[in-house]
Amino acid sequence: MDQLVPTEKYSPYRFFSAQDWALFRADTPLTLTADEVRRLSSLYDPIDLDEVRRVYLSMSRLLSAHVEASQLLFDQRRVFFNASDAKTPFIIGMAGSVAVGKSTTARVLKELLARWPSSPKVDLITTDGFLFPNAALRQKGLMERKGFPDSYDVGALLRFLSGIKSGQRNVRAPVYSHLTYDVVPGEFVTIDRPDILIFEGLNVLQTRELPHDGKAVPFVSDFFDFSVYIDAEEEQIHQWYIARFMRLRETAFRNPDSFFHRYSQLSEDAAKAIAEGLWNNINLKNLKENILPTRPRADLILRKGANHRVEEVALRKL
Repeated sequence: MDQLVPTEKYSPYRFFSAQDWALFRADTPLTLTADEVRRLSSLYDPIDLDEVRRVYLSMSRLLSAHVEASQLLFDQRRVFFNASDAKTPFIIGMAGSVAVGKSTTARVLKELLARWPSSPKVDLITTDGFLFPNAALRQKGLMERKGFPDSYDVGALLRFLSGIKSGQRNVRAPVYSHLTYDVVPGEFVTIDRPDILIFEGLNVLQTRELPHDGKAVPFVSDFFDFSVYIDAEEEQIHQWYIARFMRLRETAFRNPDSFFHRYSQLSEDAAKAIAEGLWNNINLKNLKENILPTRPRADLILRKGANHRVEEVALRKL
């Protein structure tokens, strides 16, 4: 990791090769089948049972320990305050660049966590629904900055997470359509006091400028109990993004209702040029300015190699 050198004396992380990390699974059972893994993975982010064994089972075991410790601490605080509060959800934040494989990681992790012997209720929410609608982005001149921190309704994000962490019932999150590339008006998904919530998005570890008067300025990550960053070399993510765009041009973009339908009508060279422009002018800029700088804030960093397989893991020291 270019900014997280394993030999750095003062690093807050412990570093493991994927092979060493796999040993920490211990007796954690593999509860997914090959067919289920294929269903959960993306065409653009392939994953197989071997990768689940190498990386995700140890990750599931680690999170199990964190959830149990959090529940124990919650019970101790409840006794301390002589309160009768209900247990609050354990929230896992997941960050990383576009095209790095956050969605597949989140889906696989969700299934593994839900199959623990205790059968916890596990929900998954992405930050896409908290983007401002396209009409608002156009009005603000932000359509070319979609996915940047200022394109999100941060107030709505914080209200949602505050409601979840407060143990509220039936907290609603807006729905986003990747077909229309916009928030769906009047549609919501309801989250009702899960045991674990995975909250996935580009900028979930983002901070903001602190006030000079010392007033509280909450960050989205303030509500997380654990955070994960999916990492890879910049050029590798670039190649994955272009390959994904070109694959979508042959599939989802062919739908006449797709926001990007016009790209399916272009020649291969013209479409690739568009993809390169979107990468260089939007996604790479967002990665360098906003996403990558949040990497050192994560509790766990999964570093991927060229074939989408995790090669190195960094775990924050306690």
